[in-house]
Amino acid sequence: MTRRAAANPLAWLGGLLVAYLVIPTVAFVVRLAGSHDRGFGTPGLWGALRVSVTGASIATLAITVLGVPLAYTLARSRGRLAALVGVAVQLPLALPPLMSGILLIYLFGPYAALGRLFHGHLTNSLVGVVLAQSFVAAPFLVVAARSAFAAIDPALDDVAATLGHHPLARFARVSLPVAGSAIAAGMLLTWLRAFGEYGATVLLAYHPYSLPVYTDVQFSGVGLFPTQAPTALALGIAAAAIALSQLRRPRRRSAGPAVPAPIPPALAAPQTVWFDIDVAVGAFRLRAAHRASSHRLAIVGPSGSGKSLTLRTIAGLVDGGSDAVGVGDRPLAGVPTEQRHIGLVPQGLGLFPHRNVWQQLTFAVDADPAVAAWWLDTLHLRALRDRAPEHLSGGQRQRVSLAQALGRQPQVVLLDEPFSALDAPVRDELRQELRRLQLEAGLSTVLVTHDPEEAALLADELVVIDEGEVLQAGTVEEVFARPASPRVARLLGVRNVVRSRAVAGAEKGVAVGSSTLPCDHDAPDGAEILWGVRSEEVDLRPDGRLTATVVDVAVLGATTSVRVRLEDGSELEARCRGRSRLRAGSVCRVDIDPGAVVVWSQPSAVMLPAAG
Repeated sequence: MTRRAAANPLAWLGGLLVAYLVIPTVAFVVRLAGSHDRGFGTPGLWGALRVSVTGASIATLAITVLGVPLAYTLARSRGRLAALVGVAVQLPLALPPLMSGILLIYLFGPYAALGRLFHGHLTNSLVGVVLAQSFVAAPFLVVAARSAFAAIDPALDDVAATLGHHPLARFARVSLPVAGSAIAAGMLLTWLRAFGEYGATVLLAYHPYSLPVYTDVQFSGVGLFPTQAPTALALGIAAAAIALSQLRRPRRRSAGPAVPAPIPPALAAPQTVWFDIDVAVGAFRLRAAHRASSHRLAIVGPSGSGKSLTLRTIAGLVDGGSDAVGVGDRPLAGVPTEQRHIGLVPQGLGLFPHRNVWQQLTFAVDADPAVAAWWLDTLHLRALRDRAPEHLSGGQRQRVSLAQALGRQPQVVLLDEPFSALDAPVRDELRQELRRLQLEAGLSTVLVTHDPEEAALLADELVVIDEGEVLQAGTVEEVFARPASPRVARLLGVRNVVRSRAVAGAEKGVAVGSSTLPCDHDAPDGAEILWGVRSEEVDLRPDGRLTATVVDVAVLGATTSVRVRLEDGSELEARCRGRSRLRAGSVCRVDIDPGAVVVWSQPSAVMLPAAG
């Protein structure tokens, strides 16, 4: 222990437990070394060892074959039945082994139905040993495997499905390798528990002797000394099994398979997406419909609005029942995910931890290595092709995830907030890379984001969604220029939303204190309204129409944010290029282009910050 650990009382408490566990073993080894007759020649010893090893191995094999699928099913299931099965699986852990043996006699005993069917051969035989060991040892594997399967990122299964792998293939090629180390640990615990099982075995299968039963017979009949040999054998085998489990095969660094000459993917006609979704997940219900006219679509909304659920329904990862979903002129309702030919870049990126970069790009069932090599070069990944995901930066992982989705040459790629976790420079670089692919390669995309600027850069059409409903849909220009409501305006980054009254007649506009801001609207004179304007449209200049007081000035790199208070107490934010000479408390003039002002009626339902 380090000096710091030695001074830690928690380390001392842990050390007491370690000492308690180790000292009896040390005492036994010392006694064994000084003994003249250790009992290794006692008749029946080696036969008992063989029964225990054989029984434990058969039991572990049977538990693995049956228990791993059970654990996988339980990890992915919800509801009362799954909970009841989970309790039943763990029940042998809570039962004393002797009681487990009594339960097994009621099922396999010579007078039970199964026992009579097999003419009593299920007890007092190797079969009985295996049955007893399996009952008490099975929970160790199932619990370990279930926890490992439950910890796997669900995005891995989703991505594998969009890459064309059916459920059984996803289990064998994704879930099993990812959970492999935990399953191996569970198998070791299962084997050791089965090897050392006594209580259930002695009741169900007294003969032939297993090693624990043999030891008990020797101790009861002769005394302590003849038990030294079987105890030494048990300790040695357990130590050997644990030591073998700690061995790790050295990772050989190799160049991997040769990457073929790159061939660009066949240029496909840009595809549009359409959907009419009505799906419920728990208490949340999503109703969303849109028919895109462009191959670049963005879905914008806050967290929990239903954006990702829309994407998952398009991909077929959520059962939408009779929902209408399609790409181009191809309906997808009822088509399994693996057959939809849709790429997916999830929020968690969906990179398989047991595969290097090249293996990620060629994992699709119909991946063309030559096309994968083209994406490897196009997205600047060739130098990284032998790296595991854990050895990649965030931007590199994002490139790999995109290349992985493109390797199958999908009709459309679904991107679920792909850049939200990246640093600003990397995020900007990858946005431009994706835009280039959209415009030059005709890449069809559906982007989910909460960033209006990202949506405007990477889409021609917007669908604004909140609380499971579409609030507005249209071209980027239309939606940004005329948000349908203050709620939409807020979601699109319009910070300036002000409560006021309409002015009708010759000086049509909105009242701002003693002044009128000209703008177009249909509200009657004096009606309570809300008006909004983007920060970039608020101009601070000496000949402005409105008088204001500077509240705050913040330099944001190449721009400056200036917050001003108008005569009526409402506040606006202005974005200016470069640095501003204005200071907090100074008086300034504000001008706004009337064409940039949007007016909404019925403001009572909209919550705004208090003026002033």
